[in-house]
Amino acid sequence: MPFKLRKVLRSRRTLFFIPPWSLLLPLAVRIALATPVVTKVEPPNWWTDHSVNPVRLLIRGSGLTGAEVSDSAGLRASGLRINAAGTYLFVDITIPRTLRPGSYPLQIRTSDGTAVAPFDIATPLSPTGRFQGFSPDDVIYLLMPDRFANGDPANDDPAISPGLFDRKNNRFYHGGDLQGIIDHLGYLKNFGVTALWLTPVYDNTNALNRRQAVGGEPVTDYHGYGTIDYYGVEEHLGTLNLLRKLVDEAHNAGMKVIQDQVANHVSPYHPWVTHPPEPTWFHGSASNHVNETWQIWTLADPHAGVQLRRAVLDGWFGDVLPDMNQDDPEVARYEIQNALWWVGMVGFDGIRQDTLPYVARSFWSDWSTALKRKYPKLRTVGEVFDSNPAVTSFFEGGVKRFDGVDSGIDTVFDFPTYYAIRDVFARGNSIDLVAKTLAQDRLYLHPKALVTFLGLHDVARFMNETGATVEKLKLAFTFLLTSRGTPMIYYGDEIGLPGGDDPDNRRDFPGGWKEDTRNAFEASGRTVQEAAVFDHVRKLTALRAKLEPLRRGEMIDLAVTKQTWAYARQSASGTVIVAINNGSDPADIPIHFRSEGLLHSQLGVTGGLVLRSGSGEVHLPAYSAEIYDGTRAR
Repeated sequence: MPFKLRKVLRSRRTLFFIPPWSLLLPLAVRIALATPVVTKVEPPNWWTDHSVNPVRLLIRGSGLTGAEVSDSAGLRASGLRINAAGTYLFVDITIPRTLRPGSYPLQIRTSDGTAVAPFDIATPLSPTGRFQGFSPDDVIYLLMPDRFANGDPANDDPAISPGLFDRKNNRFYHGGDLQGIIDHLGYLKNFGVTALWLTPVYDNTNALNRRQAVGGEPVTDYHGYGTIDYYGVEEHLGTLNLLRKLVDEAHNAGMKVIQDQVANHVSPYHPWVTHPPEPTWFHGSASNHVNETWQIWTLADPHAGVQLRRAVLDGWFGDVLPDMNQDDPEVARYEIQNALWWVGMVGFDGIRQDTLPYVARSFWSDWSTALKRKYPKLRTVGEVFDSNPAVTSFFEGGVKRFDGVDSGIDTVFDFPTYYAIRDVFARGNSIDLVAKTLAQDRLYLHPKALVTFLGLHDVARFMNETGATVEKLKLAFTFLLTSRGTPMIYYGDEIGLPGGDDPDNRRDFPGGWKEDTRNAFEASGRTVQEAAVFDHVRKLTALRAKLEPLRRGEMIDLAVTKQTWAYARQSASGTVIVAINNGSDPADIPIHFRSEGLLHSQLGVTGGLVLRSGSGEVHLPAYSAEIYDGTRAR
């Protein structure tokens, strides 16, 4: 846009300036250029009696310079701000508590005309059975909707985003969707899942992503992390109504649902990148920004300089993903409202926040406070991808750290224990490495709440590790489902699905497509090895549900050697003892614990454990484990 015209658009006094080139345009086009136009309203709706009132709207369009927003049927507009280009308008809308749900369009007026901004007052969802949070009582199941099951082939190649579907290309959409998840809720419930974590369902890039090409080849954002609309559902997956149906049906089946949110960055194709609502919307711009260094340890380091931290907090991932600037109050308010909107519209029970450390913890404090004010039972978990407990624990909320900031985040993913699990159970390193990792629990405020796992969508599968076997995978699951924390299972790991680095670790679940040659959702469609893993996991989840100490009990180490480990989980309901032999030879494990009598074996590997005068012994075959029940649950 010529500089002279930009100056005109910033001033109401010269609003009727007519650039010479416009005289060459047809009259209708010239009128359209001046008339205000509204193309998007965010959020599109809100609620009466909400903890956030007024709600701040971000209205996108054109010709908005000098606009006024008229009150509408009781709605009161205030705090109006318009960007210099006249393409974005910010306005607070105060909603009377007595206003009934319905449509309340806002009138956007300038001296050149009027536009309508659609806005609704929604009926609030009943809190019964919703917004429940999650805890160590749960078993979380992580799935990537596009790779789980195809329940509606009609949305495989949508008209708005054609040419992105190709099951033969592992970086394209494969057709999995929300209906496919609904169709298999019974499968999930059958093997003990109590909470679902879906990778993001935001509307993603509608064309081939050439800015993140791999090997010169364009990719798609099938994974959900390429947001172009924070208020839209990806059309390859379904609709907002179908998402709400999925959550409702999961709740009816006794399962919670955790939303995957991404506040740190958006797609390089988001409309904001070329036309930001204001100059400080991002940390920098597409042509001038800091590249991400990934050095999140500097944020927990009291000696780190400002520039080191700035590169982490302001850097663009891969030098390409636009980094949202939560230091801008408008951005912070937008993202807080967006989180509240998704929970209120769909009924989610928790939020997984992607790339947590790359956003200032002061923002997370405000974000968490706003969420808990409206949904006190809602729980949040942050991704802190680091092997050092001193780093991961720094981002856990509930306590002010050296900088005086409490993030408010309920818990984080236990990446340090993940690394130890892989080193020990897949690669055969000394099992005391896991015990030593858990010895760092003193760094956490609530170590029992940590989300534990042996694999997820950003790392190669367990079965891809050198030395991994079905027996070793079963041992890893035994530890995962009997130790402290909230266990999480990555889709397909329950059948030992193989897969290397991204995207090979995101293979389609066998049987999720009607053209698949076998169906691993059913016992008859599993291989012998798959059945062995699945049956073992199902037995463990059942034991975890039955034996309360496995979920809530204190964890007490009883014996630790190079390749054997025995620990107790103890609570008011009794004691459960777990013994693991990670070695290639049989092992005798002495048990010393303040208990008497017979503890019954649960896995059938050995007989019961007899403790006399607080002592006993467990004999385990190579690569095996046993669980001994000393509770009153029998």
